[in-house]
Amino acid sequence: MAVKPIPDGYHTVTPYLVVKGAASAIDFYKKAFGATELMRMAGPDGRVGHAEIRIGDSPIMLADEFPEMGFKGPQSLGGSAVGILLYVKDVDTLFNQAVAAGGKVSRPVKDQFYGDRSGTLTDPFGHVWTNRDAHEGRVARGDAQGRRGRDERALRRLEADAW
Repeated sequence: MAVKPIPDGYHTVTPYLVVKGAASAIDFYKKAFGATELMRMAGPDGRVGHAEIRIGDSPIMLADEFPEMGFKGPQSLGGSAVGILLYVKDVDTLFNQAVAAGGKVSRPVKDQFYGDRSGTLTDPFGHVWTNRDAHEGRVARGDAQGRRGRDERALRRLEADAW
């Protein structure tokens, strides 16, 4: 029997987060985003060597930092160069839930020029999450680019008039 290259329940791309305090991060993701813990393997020193959670239909893998192997999380590196986008049904509720669980607001939830409603927060471990819902007011990509260009031109005119 042939082995599937992508296991059932996984996608072509699966984030793998390195976290200082993976056990606490798993608890945060459960409270903040309704994650389900799929598995956890602790090493002899108690650090999480590998864990998997699921948020919605998407698995996310994570592990504790292992600096001796070059694996460091955002806190040790001074920030994250990567963000994770969550499409959700009710962005306001989930965003507020994540903030109540300990997330820090980077950009509050608001209606965006392209028609979605989104907000961005940083979790207590330094990872950046944008929560977004797509709705009937969403505009097509070309229309969004045109709308953005009009909005930017109008903003420049207002700024020029202010001087």
